[in-house]
Formats: sequence, C-alpha cells, structure tokens
Amino acid sequence: MRIAKPQRGFTLLELMIASAVGLLVIAAMTSLFKIGMDATFTVTQRAETQQNMRAAIELMTKDIGMAGAGLPTGGLQLPTGAGATVSKFACNQTGTCYVPVNTYPNNALGGANYMYGILPGFNNGVQNNAVIVNAPGQINSSLTTVYCDYNFPLTNFTFTFTSATTVTVGVVNAGVQPNNILAAGGLNAGDVLLFMVSGPGNPAIGNTPVQSAAGVGEITSIPSNTAINFATGDPLNLNQTVGTNNLAQVALAGAGAGSSMTVCRLNVVTYFLQVPPAGGTVQTPRLMRQVNGFDAVPVADNIINLQFTYDVIDSVLGTVTPNRADPIGAGQSPSLIQKVNIWVLGQSLIQQGRKSQSMYLATSVSARDMSFCNSYSSSTTVCQ
Repeated sequence: MRIAKPQRGFTLLELMIASAVGLLVIAAMTSLFKIGMDATFTVTQRAETQQNMRAAIELMTKDIGMAGAGLPTGGLQLPTGAGATVSKFACNQTGTCYVPVNTYPNNALGGANYMYGILPGFNNGVQNNAVIVNAPGQINSSLTTVYCDYNFPLTNFTFTFTSATTVTVGVVNAGVQPNNILAAGGLNAGDVLLFMVSGPGNPAIGNTPVQSAAGVGEITSIPSNTAINFATGDPLNLNQTVGTNNLAQVALAGAGAGSSMTVCRLNVVTYFLQVPPAGGTVQTPRLMRQVNGFDAVPVADNIINLQFTYDVIDSVLGTVTPNRADPIGAGQSPSLIQKVNIWVLGQSLIQQGRKSQSMYLATSVSARDMSFCNSYSSSTTVCQ
C-alpha cells in the first residue's frame, strides 16, 4: 500500500507576505473606486449647477429680448412736474421693495421719473444689501425690463375713463375669447396697464393719427369684470393725478371727439439676488424674478453673483461702446442699449465640505425693440 506523505503548510513569513500583497490590492481597488465616485460626484455637481444656471439665463433672455416692445420710441415719461413724486418698481402690494434703489431714473434731458425699456441696476442687485460671502468683489447688479405682454390680448375690450382713477370696461365681441378681464390669465390687482390715446389726423394734408397722450397706471382693485380702479397711493406710485403725464391727462385726452385708445398690460420685470433669512438651515442665495406689483418668486438656487454689462450707442458719434457696466452713471441713455451681456455665477447645490464647485455661465442678448441710431447719416447723428 502507498503511504501518504504529510503536506507542508505556509510558513508565518509567507502568510505575512501574502496578506500584505492582498491588502495592497484591496487598497488600490478601494482608491480607484473612490476616485471614480468622486469623479462621478464632480460631474453630477457641475451638470446640476450648469442646468440650474441655464434655466435662469433662458428666462432672463426671454424678458430681455422683449425689452421695450410696445413702449413709445425711447421710453415713456411718467408723472412729473409740480406735485408729482417718483414712481417705483420692484415692489409688491404690501410695500416691500426688493432692490435698494427702486425708483425710475432721469431721462436724457434731465427730467425725472422716466420709464425705459431697460433699467440697469449697477451694484443694486441684492435685496436689503445683504452680503453674499462667496461673491467675488461683492458687485451684484439687478436688471429691470419693461415690455407689453400680449399673452392676454386686451384688443377685444374697450376702456373708457369715467374719472382719472376709474375705468369702465366693455367687450367688443362676446363670441371671441377672451371676453372677460377676470378670466384665467386676465387682469389682477397689481397689474400695470399702458394707455395710449391718439387724436384724429387731418386727411387734407395727409396727416395720420398721432399719439396725443400716454400714461401708466397700477390696478388697485377690480370690483367687477366691467370696472377697474386706479386709486392714488398705489404701491408703485403710478396713479398720480398731479403734474403732467398722468392718468388724469390720459382720461381727458380719451374723452376728446374722434380719439382712440389702445391698452396693453406691461410686464415690469426685475431680476435680483436674495439671501433668505436665517431659519436654522444654510442660507443659500437665489436668483429672484419680480413682476409689476406682485411678490417675487425664485428662479434658481445657489446663484451667488449676477452681473450685467451693456453695449450702448454713443448718441453723438453713432458708435457702440461695449461692456458698459453702468451706462446711467456714465451719462448714457438706457434707450440706446443695443445688447445686454449677462454673467451668472452658480455654486453647486450639494456642498459636501470642500467639494463645492462654482462656475460662470455667460451669454448676450440683443435688445431689438430699443431705440435706433442711424450712424450712416450725413448730418449729425440722430438717435431715436
């Protein structure tokens, strides 16, 4: 019979070497796995941050692209003169104003209270002047655009001033929608309406109807679908009956024989940053959008820097001055803004200590409904 021989086992040294090699392999695999997870986390963070900023910029692009649409060429003079006070924007119905400087600027001739299609807000971009710790240089700007909103067409209604602060509403064709100003998407207290009255022309000399009065009012109440009130003392201080360029003059012009009135709802849209008040959680700045006299709503979270520059036409030379951060401060008219350049700095939504990331997203928007300047004229350049 074959005698079985005993098998020799591993020595202690061999076991220690094998264990060390195994641990090294496991450590290398763990390190590779961690690197892969970190890379996935980084890519996910960047994608989420970029998607968040893109959504914000797309909304701003739409509003900026519409700036000035429906307004008179060069903008609109709000109430001014004896007794008139400056109107406001970016304020809600309770009187809360969302940007530190919230009154309309002067026009090119030095007159106060002028509504442009674009209102630059250099270094005026954070509610209550709150400090955003991670914002580079602490320069944050706001931007306000003004344009006619045609999503709810008012062409099927007639508007007649029965007094300087009261308007009666009629329906042109009850079978055409919309036929009720209180319908979904219709008018609400806090909406801003632009009234433009044109007088009759003289066909004998080829005159066409010309604008004889224009005014802006904020709806304070709608008692019924046939009446709108524009009471004085409104939060935006638009419903003034003193001075000139007010609703009282529009009402007078609209009562004239042969006059016609067109009405549109204005969108006065302001973008700014807000730092929510402390409530036991991390205070993350966010981009806000505020319209007319309504409450501001969040657009995107973790936006820590918002900057705008403007390409503006020189009213004398007809040349374009690019990347002007504060055109009003430089003595340039906002009505001659041709392009708006936007820079948004976003921070990753998930912080994870030092793994937080920040990135810029920039774009430019043409202001196609602003004024026109003929730089090819043989005479002195005329900018409208």
